[in-house]
Amino acid sequence: MGKEEIAFFDAKPYDKEWFDKYNKNYDIRYYVGRLRPENAKLAEGAKAVCVFVNDDVNEKTIEILSRLKVEVILLRCAGYNNVSVKTAQKRGIKVLRVPAYSPYAVAEHTMGLILALNRKIPRAYIRTRDFNFSLNGLMGFDLHGKTAGVIGTGKIGRVFIDICKGFGMNVLAFDPFPAKIDGVEYVSKEELFTDSDIISLHCPLTKETHYIINKSSLELMKKNVLIVNTSRGRLIDTEALLSALNEKRIGGAALDVYEEESGLFFEDNSDKIVTDEVISLLVSRPNVIITSHQAFFTEEALSNIAQITLENFDDYLSGNELKNEVK
Repeated sequence: MGKEEIAFFDAKPYDKEWFDKYNKNYDIRYYVGRLRPENAKLAEGAKAVCVFVNDDVNEKTIEILSRLKVEVILLRCAGYNNVSVKTAQKRGIKVLRVPAYSPYAVAEHTMGLILALNRKIPRAYIRTRDFNFSLNGLMGFDLHGKTAGVIGTGKIGRVFIDICKGFGMNVLAFDPFPAKIDGVEYVSKEELFTDSDIISLHCPLTKETHYIINKSSLELMKKNVLIVNTSRGRLIDTEALLSALNEKRIGGAALDVYEEESGLFFEDNSDKIVTDEVISLLVSRPNVIITSHQAFFTEEALSNIAQITLENFDDYLSGNELKNEVK
């Protein structure tokens, strides 16, 4: 009997490198394109599909996968807002994810963005390439003694809180399910928005958190607040954020995710005309830093993602407990 097949969508060279390193049991068919209804038929013959954050695993996609007798959707990420989980369950398809690949990777990148935004490091780098060593326009502020507002105190949020404490910052937190964290005060969203010098998002995208940063919440914030998002793009109403930046009502923003990133992020668009006016305007702002959904992108995280994804499929085929099943 041949090996079970996995149809692997939105495959990048680094995906293939790490999955090939740890794969011993399966035939993996790598497809460059993102999974969507139009190409779901490529999964024919595979028992599982492996997808990432921008694959469109909607109801129609899942109906096609079901007809093709696909039994498992392997998410090589923690979030699953791009998957119609109810439809998958209705069709008897298991959805398995990687809930914790490296909280340190995301939390450390978050602090890196804050330092770069606050101390104008990208601007300084560009200047010195032209031998311009002027300090005009590069002033930041001490993080020590400032207040970080952390929305979401799961594993990533808690690591980020530890980093903030290392900088001597005060920490306010909001989470519907508070954890016991020394030195952290849980407050309402409104109080966090009002009192924080830096606001960092570390929560999943749900109905409750969709556009948690919006016109109303932005109006509550300090004039010099820095907003950082390394979680999911649709946590922020980007047009409202752009308006606040244009009106100089906030100090700046650092974004590793974007609500319309599908088809844009993870790709080289340097020789194309990008018609998304919102992100084009954001990129042009001197107090905005955008990175390409790379907060997770460390050797340790990619290693863990590959191993846990393959172990999830092992567990399914062996009839073991599916500890990483999305329910």
